[in-house]
Amino acid sequence: MAMLEIRDLESGYGEVQILWGVDLSLEKGKLTSLVGANGVGKTTLLRSIMGTLRPWKGSIELKGQKIGHLPAHRKADLGLVLVPEGRQLFSNMSVHENLEMGATNKRSRDHVERNLERVYELFPRLQEREKQSAGTLSGGEQQMLAVARGLMAEPEILMFDELSLGLAPVLVLNLFQTLRRLKDEGLTMLLVEQNVHMALSVSDYAYVLSGGKVTLEGPAKEVAEDKEVQAAYLGM
Repeated sequence: MAMLEIRDLESGYGEVQILWGVDLSLEKGKLTSLVGANGVGKTTLLRSIMGTLRPWKGSIELKGQKIGHLPAHRKADLGLVLVPEGRQLFSNMSVHENLEMGATNKRSRDHVERNLERVYELFPRLQEREKQSAGTLSGGEQQMLAVARGLMAEPEILMFDELSLGLAPVLVLNLFQTLRRLKDEGLTMLLVEQNVHMALSVSDYAYVLSGGKVTLEGPAKEVAEDKEVQAAYLGM
């Protein structure tokens, strides 16, 4: 059984349909990537999964339990967590306070200190700046904080929307090394990413989204070797 199973998902905004019959599965302990150009529906899919956007049609199951009708906070209680595009930090609050805000669901509220130790070990720079306002951090540090806040929620599935957006290459490399480590620890993850080369290099499985539909899926290495993917996304 897949950790997360999405079948025939349709969604959109107002009368504008964005997603058309999307199927997607996340295997336990694996890192899955969803890649594609701007405007093809990647963020819409994440919002529909998380519950900030109500799907029009289709099913979403977490470990066999239907969760498509649940609000986002109930999904977080069940272990589904999203690191959103643009970080969406509390800029006037400290690093430490932002991390505490990540541990407000039922799963994690009794384990704040344990989880703080974990994220500070993953991101030592955040511990150095724990009293600093989040809004004064560099872009890379803010993205570290967004990821760490997601981990504070003790996710069973952690989803990322454009992890590398706007970051310098060295910071992107550091964040993707963190993804490798989390994967080695057995965390199930879904990565939505425009940096297709980096996403496919770190992933176990991949989906290509185009025009609101999945047009290709398979082991990440095989997707990376697809001629159309190479021409469209890898400059080959």
